Amino acid sequence: MSASDQDTPTADAPEADEVRGTRGGRAAGTAPKAPGTPEPPASSEESEVPDGVRGEGLTPKQARRLRVAAASVLLVALAVVLVVRLASRTSVLVVGVYGLAMILCGIVIELSRNGRTRLGTWLLVGGLLTALALDWLVLP
Repeated sequence: MSASDQDTPTADAPEADEVRGTRGGRAAGTAPKAPGTPEPPASSEESEVPDGVRGEGLTPKQARRLRVAAASVLLVALAVVLVVRLASRTSVLVVGVYGLAMILCGIVIELSRNGRTRLGTWLLVGGLLTALALDWLVLP
């Protein structure tokens, strides 16, 4: 063997590739790819979902914003109904029922802001149904 043959690494000496964590130009632990094999998509979602539209529904951020907006609209609507009801008949029960419903809307807004959207939705629906039932059954 000549001196020039001893200085050049051979294909059988993988020491340099092992130091970098690769073998033969590919990442360690990956199987070699057959020639002509098409590349798989980056993720299965990209191939199934056109133009970034997700079929799962709302994102958590969108759900929070939607529930905050719905509770805010209901809060304003309940305030208007409270004023109209107080103009027709002054009663502590009217203030109590609609005041509690407005407080419930505020609680739902805070729950939604803190990420508790499902709990907020159930409270909002249950509270509003209760307020309507009390209005129909209890208030004169």
